[in-house]
This record gives sequence, structure tokens and C-alpha cells, in this order.
Amino acid sequence: MNASVAAPATRHDWTLAEVKALFEQPFNDLLFQAQSVHRAHFDPNRVQVSTLLSIKTGACPEDCKYCPQSGHYNTGLDKQKLMEVQKVLEAAAEAKAIGSTRFCMGAAWKHPSAKDMPYVLEMVKGVKKLGLETCMTLGKLTQEQTQALADAGLDYYNHNLDTSPEFYGNIITTRTYSERLQTLAYVREAGMKICSGGILGMGESVDDRAGLLIQLANLPEHPESVPINMLVKVKGTPLAEEEDVDPFDFIRTLAVARIMMPKSHVRLSAGREQMNEQMQALAFMAGANSIFYGEKLLTTKNPQAEKDMQLFKRLGIKPEEREEHADEVHQAAIEQALVEQRDSQLFYSAV
Repeated sequence: MNASVAAPATRHDWTLAEVKALFEQPFNDLLFQAQSVHRAHFDPNRVQVSTLLSIKTGACPEDCKYCPQSGHYNTGLDKQKLMEVQKVLEAAAEAKAIGSTRFCMGAAWKHPSAKDMPYVLEMVKGVKKLGLETCMTLGKLTQEQTQALADAGLDYYNHNLDTSPEFYGNIITTRTYSERLQTLAYVREAGMKICSGGILGMGESVDDRAGLLIQLANLPEHPESVPINMLVKVKGTPLAEEEDVDPFDFIRTLAVARIMMPKSHVRLSAGREQMNEQMQALAFMAGANSIFYGEKLLTTKNPQAEKDMQLFKRLGIKPEEREEHADEVHQAAIEQALVEQRDSQLFYSAV
């Protein structure tokens, strides 16, 4: 953090007019403002690195029009049951060994079932023992489920708002916006951190992009992590033929998110496979300081980890280090898990 730059006030009262004015700034002015805000709170040459594993794939009852995991669309995706706890822990061990500090587990559910919750809680406890931050995305939660996850040691819960309240009904009809906000409220009440963002390229307007960021920034506390996804168009989904997002419009949204939520990690998330190195460099300039690292994001491709490291080297960027004290128990657990999964094809080299 650069102490010479005055840290802007953190706000929770953004208006649509104010946010649209940010979007309408000349591109260089917007990036300069975003980078200035970024440097007031973060090391501009550090990026937080996460790995994401799909612990239960496909056959989701939700009708999200962007999602290949929805049971409403035929996308050719292989359906898989909930993974065994030990296999998840083996995947987490490999992720840590190759550089991730946070391990995110995603399940294609409308909500977790009572019979699956004990296994989910064991996954959280096991990943924590490896010394990684834990994150899960399991759909809608009850207050009791949320507290159970917190008690197990879950650090982050991911639950995206996806878009503005006004455009939301065009994308999803099986879960309301208020239900999403209620789950986020439960997560915050239980003392966990929030990971929540949205997707660009679903046919939304600039007002909708502004509306999404207003919903996030005007929460009582800003999400600690704000993933900004670029739609990955999957054949068989209703959004497969949507027009591509203009790269500069995508960067503008990252920059506005950085200005509105100055202390949050803004995550360059799904869609990086479609971004060239110059666009990714602009994204980091705009204040993005978190990525998913590896070959897959749940069911869509993500740039290979080696390419990420090469780009980081060329840009002078280093992975953000988690503040923790590694001990012999952690190291032994990692080494043992790596030995057990060495020949396994279960884990798709997420890092």
C-alpha cells in the first residue's frame, strides 16, 4: 500500500447517476482513478491466486441461462455426484503445493441437502488443516446451514448476484434476487467473508452493470471478493449466441468496481481464456488483483497455470502470499496427499 496516496472513503450510498458518470469518463482518466484507489489499499504488483474445484457437477435444477450445469439445457456436460471427501483434499493439497492460497469448492445445487451437508463440512475442515483459505459455492443456504459452515471454519462463501435486479428476471426465474441477498445476509451474520459479483455479456445494458455494482457496494459491508466474469458462451445454453463484450467495456467495469469497493479484491474470473495478455494487463492496471488459477473454472476452460506465471513474470507481478505460519503438520499432510494422488486423473491441474 502506498501511504503517499490518500485513501478514499469507503461508501455504501452510491447512486445510479454517480456510477454512470464513472463509466462515462475518458478511458485513461478512469484507469488512472482506479489505479490510484488500488494503490491506496493494495500492493499493485501482487495478485491473490485461487483454485476452483467442482465437487458436484451438472443436473442443477436452476435455469440460469448462462450455465452449462443447468439441468434445463443440453450442453453435453457429464453429470457427476458429490466427490468423496478424500479426493477433494488430495486436490486441495496439490493446489497448495503449486501456489494457491485459497481453495474454492463449487457444487451444482439449488441448495445443499441434509444428507450432503456432513460431507461438505468435512471438506471444509480438511482443507483448513492443509493451511489453505476455504471458499464454497453451494447455492441458497438456510441460516442453520450457514452457521454450520462457519463453525466448520469456512472463510468465504461465494454467491453471485449475476446482474442488476432489473435485468435478473431475463436470466434466472428459479431463484429470486431477494433470496440471493438473504443468503449473503446469513453469511455475513455468521461471521464469514463474502465473495459476490456478476457476469458481463448476457445482453445487459450499462445501467445494468452499474446496478449490479451498486447492489454490491451498497451492502452494509462490501464483499471481500468481487468476481467480475465475462460470459463464457456454451453451446446449448440460451446465451450461446450473445454478442461478445467489448474489451474496453469489460475493463471499464473492473475499474468502476475498484473505485466503488476500494478494499475488496476484484477478481478477474471466468472468461480469461478469451482474453489476450494485453487485455489481462489492462485488467490488473484497472485494479483487478485476484484470479482463478489453472486449467478449468468448474466446467469452462481457464488459461493454463504456466501461462499465468509467464505473464506475471513479464508484468513484474507476484502471487499474494497468505499470512500464515506453515508448520510441520501442514507440510506432512501436503506431502502425504500428493503421494496418494500422484497418478490420479481426478484433479485437472487446477494449478
